[in-house]
Amino acid sequence: MTDLVIRALDESDAHLFDALPDPLGARESHRLTRHRPDWKRVALRDGRVVARGAWWGGPDATAPLNINWFDVAEGEEEAGAELLRTAPWQVELEMNLPAGWRADPTLRAAAETCFSAARKAGQELMVERFLYRWTPECGLPDRPGRLAFRPEPDDAVFFGLLRRIHSATLDAHALKAIEEGGLDRAAQEELDFFHWCPSPREWWQIAYTPEGDTVGIHIPAHNPSGPCVGFIGVVPEHRGHGYAYDLLAECTHYLAEQGADFVSAATDQGNFPMAANFTKAGYPVVRERLNFVPGQAD
Repeated sequence: MTDLVIRALDESDAHLFDALPDPLGARESHRLTRHRPDWKRVALRDGRVVARGAWWGGPDATAPLNINWFDVAEGEEEAGAELLRTAPWQVELEMNLPAGWRADPTLRAAAETCFSAARKAGQELMVERFLYRWTPECGLPDRPGRLAFRPEPDDAVFFGLLRRIHSATLDAHALKAIEEGGLDRAAQEELDFFHWCPSPREWWQIAYTPEGDTVGIHIPAHNPSGPCVGFIGVVPEHRGHGYAYDLLAECTHYLAEQGADFVSAATDQGNFPMAANFTKAGYPVVRERLNFVPGQAD
């Protein structure tokens, strides 16, 4: 086998990134994503692109937050691993796949090639997620009318509620943050994300029972790709009453009232209660995501 060449791209040769087939539909998935040419890398053998990766960060980021486009040609797992292994940024890898990809032999084979390359590079699977996209054609979910929603200008109130919510969380990213830095870190990471989103701070809302008890929070947001459900969380003492659906319905209505023509959302596949709430609220699964994190190379 001939020697492998790993190249970073720039404006002059950015076209090389498009030279590899796209069996997993990443191009359509990232139709609204803006990737910087200098954060794209390709692996070439005999001048042919056999693996590619696009790292991504927000508009003002000085370093990527993750790699969210990664493709490997059949039989080129080692090339894909080398592409990841030699990158200057060792960050989380997001594999965005068509919904139901396991049932399609062609899709599954292409995905497994990428997974194998990621594992060889030291990436370890952390969680699988459902990606949703609500549109007006789905219909607005019914508002149960059980809760009152009010904005709250004090970040400290949200921080305290996030600590309570994450004290009994099913979310894999929150659990990782708790393991690494406790509840304070998990809560702060959520707050940092809310502030990072280019949507107004005034959109953040707290939900209350008619008696004035705090039930949870919902964060209607815009990320760089458009409107999204930023966060849904119920405090532990009010779980078991289906309030997460109330929060999701309110969040959807709120974004629709702001003119959103779609709303993106996601939840861990193992978070069965929240996945059921998205189904109840009329959110179809449009993609599936596997999140890998740097670990030890094979």
